[in-house]
Amino acid sequence: MKLTKTEEQLMNIIWEKEKVFMKDILEILPEPKPAATTVATLLKRMADKGFVGFEVYGNSREYRPLVQKKDYFSKHIKGLIKSYFGNSVSQFASFFTAEANLSKKELEELKKIVDEQLKNKK
Repeated sequence: MKLTKTEEQLMNIIWEKEKVFMKDILEILPEPKPAATTVATLLKRMADKGFVGFEVYGNSREYRPLVQKKDYFSKHIKGLIKSYFGNSVSQFASFFTAEANLSKKELEELKKIVDEQLKNKK
């Protein structure tokens, strides 16, 4: 299941804070801030999708992530590779390195990562 752009924005706050009340989310969100009712609706949708859980304290809910950020983005990237690159990681890597306008230093860092992964596969 996928999050909308706005839900991802809220989820990033929840991932960063690990546990957070809606009032704190509203304080963190940039201007123009959405209405509290809008944020409450989004949080309910995210809970229904299984991305967040919450504990109730009186009239307040403390939200926590049920999905790890790494797991969400890993699935998201795999979906992009499947949909746009014929499930070819090498085509994705080629596109990424060509289109991201990486510096020589960044390319060397990527090479080190690939070399380390190759070393671990032996």
